Amino acid sequence: MLSKKYRFFLIVNAFLLLLLTVACLFPILNVLAISFSSKAAVSAGQVSIWPVDFTLKSYDYVFNNVSFLTSFIVSIKRVILGVGINMVLSVLVAYPLSKEAQDFGSRTWYAWFFVFTMLFGAGLIPGFLVVKETGIMDSIWALVLPGAIPVFNVLLIMNYMRTLPKALEESSFMDGAGHFRTLWTVYLPLTLPSLATVALFSLVAHWNAWFDGMIYMNRPEHYPLSTYLQSLLQFDSMNQTNMSLEQAKMMQFVSNRTARAAQIFVSALPILLIYPFFQRYFVKGLVVGSVKG
Repeated sequence: MLSKKYRFFLIVNAFLLLLLTVACLFPILNVLAISFSSKAAVSAGQVSIWPVDFTLKSYDYVFNNVSFLTSFIVSIKRVILGVGINMVLSVLVAYPLSKEAQDFGSRTWYAWFFVFTMLFGAGLIPGFLVVKETGIMDSIWALVLPGAIPVFNVLLIMNYMRTLPKALEESSFMDGAGHFRTLWTVYLPLTLPSLATVALFSLVAHWNAWFDGMIYMNRPEHYPLSTYLQSLLQFDSMNQTNMSLEQAKMMQFVSNRTARAAQIFVSALPILLIYPFFQRYFVKGLVVGSVKG
């Protein structure tokens, strides 16, 4: 039997969580409603969380906008390359660092080498000069190579691997497997929750990053999607590119606000669709991988 105080706590807690949920959902619903509303209704301030004069003209404009589609493809390429590179290098770094000092004598030195990069950064100008002098300026590699090894992700994977019984590794060695075979057949399947968690971190980081695209890309057609959307805040989205005849005809039905709302929602849609598949691993991978030093 629940006490009155505990029931009161549950009611208050549920009410506060409901308010927090509404506060988080309102901006998303507002953007979605604006994207489906008419130009006149949005200009008159009649739209809140429900579309007024429902129309798909904004999405017609978005999917006929060459600049938006080009930047969307650049972001897809960046995510595929960036997440792949992050995961491979993070696992290769985390595996040896998960060993005890007697098994890997230089473990402490290498661990501090990577942690140092989390505490101290060279800054914007040295980073820009490195990208420029290595010849990857204005290419997709400028977006994925500077952050190829996310140290925070390495620490999560490393600590998760350290929670695994050492007997598994010893049994694998007794069966004749080497380190790479042990990593592939023993450690990776067991660290799936941690790998899914850091993969989600990398995916969101690459998809939402805009500043590096702004400083490393010289041509707008090389902008990733987040950089393109950021540029809409500084310039008139209707005048950024040479419009086709079909786009020019749509201008009488579409405003800056409705077009931007549609673009923002389309850009957020991939993350909203992917996140539920990682949710089952997220909490376990993050918590278990962070409790052992």
